[in-house]
Formats: sequence, C-alpha cells, structure tokens
Amino acid sequence: MNTHVKQSIVFLTIAALILIPYATESMAQEKATVAEYSGEKMAADLLLVRPVGIVATIFGSAVFVLALPFSLLGGNTDATYQNLIVAPAKYTFKRPLGDI
Repeated sequence: MNTHVKQSIVFLTIAALILIPYATESMAQEKATVAEYSGEKMAADLLLVRPVGIVATIFGSAVFVLALPFSLLGGNTDATYQNLIVAPAKYTFKRPLGDI
C-alpha cells in the first residue's frame, strides 16, 4: 500500500473514533423524545420489516427444532427458545406499527 492510502485509512479511523460518540448521543436523545409514527414509517414497517420478522420467526423455529437436542443436553433450552422464537415474534407482532 502506498503512503496516501495508509494516511487516508488512519485519518478515517481517527475521524470515526471521534465522531461515533456524538452520533450515538444524538440518537439516544432522539429516542428519548415521544415516538413519532409517520405514514412512511408505517408503510415501510408493514411492507418490509414485518415480513422479514415473520421469516425470522419461522427460521428461528426451524433452527430451534434442530438445536433442541443440544440445548437439552446443555441445559439452556429456555434461553434458546427465547432467543430463536420469542424475540423475533415479539419484534414482529408486539411492537406498534411504524416503531422501527
């Protein structure tokens, strides 16, 4: 790699390390305000995010069935169930429409 590329990588890394805390702070402040559900967010949630959540729930169920013998032997069946089935199902069916 030439010197110019190395300098660019170092500069971008330093800039990212400096700017990331400010971005996360502003995102945290944004979440702290009252949730605003626009029509665009609701449509995107309904047409894009919810179907992906349904697929994730079905896929998680299939993986849970495959992992069941191992989780029974390891004694972590409840955690496996919670992470593979319950979490995607809650994300898909329990949260308000547009809360992406």
